[in-house]
Amino acid sequence: MHLVIGSDHAGFEVKEILKAFLQGLGHNVTDFGCYGKDAVDYPDVALLVAEAVAKKEFDRGVLLDGFGGAVALAANKVAGARAVCAYDVLSAGFAAGHENANLLCLGAKTCGELALKEMLKVWLTTAFEGGRHERRLAKVAAIEKKYGGGAG
Repeated sequence: MHLVIGSDHAGFEVKEILKAFLQGLGHNVTDFGCYGKDAVDYPDVALLVAEAVAKKEFDRGVLLDGFGGAVALAANKVAGARAVCAYDVLSAGFAAGHENANLLCLGAKTCGELALKEMLKVWLTTAFEGGRHERRLAKVAAIEKKYGGGAG
């Protein structure tokens, strides 16, 4: 799978660990930053990653900040982005199976490295269930269209 990953400064160290983990699983991973511990505004990186995924330049994207919510807030402003936060393997599975999330947002300060790796594995290997979830996502897309941009 061709993935893109990005973080703000709070997620930088964990991003580097997860990037290597994903590459070890055989995924092609492109890093959109940040590239150090200096302060970075999360909307800048989230926008780059969300746009690239929405344009289908990548199969999926991973975003990190301190708790995952800030990058999700920004990413979901991009039409076609379906960014969902995960805090355990159950929420990671729902993100893929129910929400068909093309962006997974993780908190570098909310979970340990092993848990984050398991969440990524579950998200990447869980198939979208379709059915009733397809109908609900169509409603989200209608909201997105009505309000001229990303939902959120």
